[in-house]
Amino acid sequence: MMTACEYRPGLDGVPATQSSISFVDGQNGILEYRGIHIEELAKHSTFLETSYLLIWGVLPTREELADFKHEVQTHRRLKYRIRDMMKCFPESGHPMDALQACAAALGLFYSRRALEDPAYIRAAVVRLLAKIPTMVAAFQLMRKGNDPIQPRDDLDYAANFLYMLTEQEPDPLAAQIFDVCLTLHAEHTINASTFSAMVTASTLTDPYAVVASAVGTLAGPLHGGANEEVILMLEEIGSVENVQPYLETCLERKSKIMGFGHRVYKVKDPRAIILQNLAEQLFEKFGRDHYYDIAIAMEKAVEEKLGHKGIYPNVDFYSGLVYRKLGIPTDLFTPVFAIARVAGWLAHWKEQLEANRIFRPTQIYTGDHNKPYIPIDERNGFVSDSLLPELVAK
Repeated sequence: MMTACEYRPGLDGVPATQSSISFVDGQNGILEYRGIHIEELAKHSTFLETSYLLIWGVLPTREELADFKHEVQTHRRLKYRIRDMMKCFPESGHPMDALQACAAALGLFYSRRALEDPAYIRAAVVRLLAKIPTMVAAFQLMRKGNDPIQPRDDLDYAANFLYMLTEQEPDPLAAQIFDVCLTLHAEHTINASTFSAMVTASTLTDPYAVVASAVGTLAGPLHGGANEEVILMLEEIGSVENVQPYLETCLERKSKIMGFGHRVYKVKDPRAIILQNLAEQLFEKFGRDHYYDIAIAMEKAVEEKLGHKGIYPNVDFYSGLVYRKLGIPTDLFTPVFAIARVAGWLAHWKEQLEANRIFRPTQIYTGDHNKPYIPIDERNGFVSDSLLPELVAK
């Protein structure tokens, strides 16, 4: 039993909330949204229907889903002032930084903090689901000096995003596969970015600040940024023949193998299994990516070396290969993750509001006590250890 003073680095295994949104069984590779297995949702549902399920707790009727889709489709456009702001961003800036700034800026236009008003909550949900993809696509084109492409109200959610990236209506299979990818990434219990969203939400600030804080957390390479790192790793390996030497070097240096291992799953991530199947569908129709062969060899080699430790592919390992085949630039992989995870963040935001208490964890103090204040003229100053040899030489 954990005592009040027990310290768990990273809050490992410490329950932070009670939630009915999603469930993970890491030993058996089970992921459920509102009690429905992810495999069922990937096969039968759509991202917007899944978003409705996550946020409102039930599958919508045909009429409810049609109304929800219509609302999202007609709220995709951005205020021109937000587009003007984006024109001032540096072309070399990372899209996640641009997205965080834009998400926060939405609060300037729509924040009333009417958190007890169901109409306000629904409007915020619709705006964030609708506008985040437009922001990602707009920055991608604007950093190349091009005008953003306006969304099309006649296209479904996934197809519209791919269209805004290329101004070409995507192949139906590509759009369908991308929609499944969004569903797979929509929610995953109390991960780092969701916890960040919940802490921010507990202060009763507006939902745009909640999403902006979550975007900033997702950007880290240990969270959403890992899918970019997987592609970089596969490029560095270069060939199937180099897989074994690369893995041996990683093990010798005790360096992280990107796309493998999970704090919860001790078997292959069920989302990785689905994503691998999606990748194969894309390769069958549009041509094989030779990095996929490297990925397959890498999975086999890691399983042989580390499978007994519960190290298997996670959601990031195959998602980058799918996005790459869909023509999505590598540094947009994490923003695409954010597009999907907005649904989960909003579900937890709404759940937090229903029984809110501001987060205020404690700490274990490790510093000194009763130290005297030293007047400035009596202080010896601090010399960095790295400067000592230089000072001694002089």
